[in-house]
Amino acid sequence: MAKNTKKENDIIHDLILAVVNHGYSDDLVSCAREAGASGGTIINARAKAHEWVVNFFGISTQEEKDIILLLVNRDKKVSIMKTLSETHGLNSKAKGIVFSLPVDGVMGMINNE
Repeated sequence: MAKNTKKENDIIHDLILAVVNHGYSDDLVSCAREAGASGGTIINARAKAHEWVVNFFGISTQEEKDIILLLVNRDKKVSIMKTLSETHGLNSKAKGIVFSLPVDGVMGMINNE
């Protein structure tokens, strides 16, 4: 088995993840595109915590969330994250959080950037 010799300096992509209230994902992706992202993937989710569970006529419901995945070049990450945090952060109606993870490899995708 080959030993992984990739170093942090070799990483050229990052995955930005944004979690926002349901209904704000299209606007968030538009803002991300304006900031330099090429697009994103939207995943519907439900929040699961005691604070977010609401009883409505005796039926327990959970607040819906959207998770947006953006694969970006590392040199664009900070500016995209700042834009998303300013427009869709916790102080907005979207109530979003934004974070990133390093991506040490990408396959099956044509890099148009």
